Amino acid sequence: MKSRLIEFYVGLVLLIISIPLLGGCVHTIHVAPTPPTVSQTPIPQSLRVEVPFLALEGADHMPGIALFEWPVKDLRAATIDYIQQRRTFTSVSEEQGDLTLTIKAWLRMQSRREYRYILRLESELGPTTKPPVKAYKVEKDAVGSRVRWVTASDQEPIAEAVQAALDDLLSQIEEDSTLYGK
Repeated sequence: MKSRLIEFYVGLVLLIISIPLLGGCVHTIHVAPTPPTVSQTPIPQSLRVEVPFLALEGADHMPGIALFEWPVKDLRAATIDYIQQRRTFTSVSEEQGDLTLTIKAWLRMQSRREYRYILRLESELGPTTKPPVKAYKVEKDAVGSRVRWVTASDQEPIAEAVQAALDDLLSQIEEDSTLYGK
């Protein structure tokens, strides 16, 4: 009886260890924010968008989630699409532009009663071949659910935080449009 109990516990431990190795629960985030408004007077410059990194803080320590992924390329593509739809600049791309917008991003996840997702964007904008003209900082947060069983429980609040952060960032840039006009 004792040996069967030991075998059972060893098997249970091996199963628990193998779940993350076999894929476990992977939450891959994808966001597609849409601007609430379209710029009435676009800045007459082309824009190059750089997102050199996206730091995830706290994501790999959450119970029940073996892997949490939000590729930096997803945030970069979402930012480019957002700015194109908002029409803040005459054109936007990842490869070339008169101006360069560099965005460094941090997503911090906290758990108390509900999960909180805090997104911080530190951005610089200026002529592509010169130092930045101005820096912008934006921090937005969103509250998620109490449990993270499905990807949507992470994705929806992260998308909400991205939407709010890009809205704020682009509003600030548009207020400073005279700094960037030709």
